[in-house]
Amino acid sequence: MFFVYVLWSDKLKKRYVGFTSNLLKRLSQHNQGKSTFTKNGTPWALIYSEEFKTEPEARQREKFLKCGVGRKFLDSQLKNKDAGVSALG
Repeated sequence: MFFVYVLWSDKLKKRYVGFTSNLLKRLSQHNQGKSTFTKNGTPWALIYSEEFKTEPEARQREKFLKCGVGRKFLDSQLKNKDAGVSALG
């Protein structure tokens, strides 16, 4: 299985979108400063994830979530989640 995930840094007030085959291990790596792009934002919190059967599917979804339309989709999903609506599945 592969995961596309979104992390949030309160320190930077920014999101990070990535993909992995081991979500818990990857989150730990981000929080240990082992990722160049996220080392200055620790601690990172997992705020969204999706599961895929294949790596190409996960990579495609990651790419989508990093584009303008994908960012708007995430904004709406996270807004619904914050409002107590379970729109994430």
